[in-house]
Amino acid sequence: MPVTLRPQDNALLPAWLARSRHAYAVDLVAAGQLQDEADRLAAASLDRAFPAGVPSPGHMVFDVMDTDGAAVGYLWIGPDTSDDPGAWWVWDIEIDADKYGRGFERNAMLLGEEYARSQGAHTLGLNVFGSNLRSRILYESLGYEAVSAKMRKRLT
Repeated sequence: MPVTLRPQDNALLPAWLARSRHAYAVDLVAAGQLQDEADRLAAASLDRAFPAGVPSPGHMVFDVMDTDGAAVGYLWIGPDTSDDPGAWWVWDIEIDADKYGRGFERNAMLLGEEYARSQGAHTLGLNVFGSNLRSRILYESLGYEAVSAKMRKRLT
């Protein structure tokens, strides 16, 4: 499915930030964080990348658009937190659940890679929660390799 990336309108950022903060906290709780800590971590992460609600230099939020011009998700991409200016990160990507399996995420990732390359990136990393098998398979098919794994066993 062909897609395009459209820079998200800055007027939509406050609502997007609120949704992203909530979704990230939900993912952190699912990964084992307590709710209060997950809320704190999610807020701190987004506040660092969007001080005063404005993207930090290099950070870009794109709407993922289908061929009819409708938004079907978003991609947030930008420099990673290392000292390497050529290392970039997919901070978040979300495709509407009813659009899964149609190639939107794959094509958005490929366009994100092109964008990062055009900005001087020589690597592009991402994090995927271990329970998200669908995305792990997709990213591996795109050539992403695991560089670390965090594991846990519940004892209760």
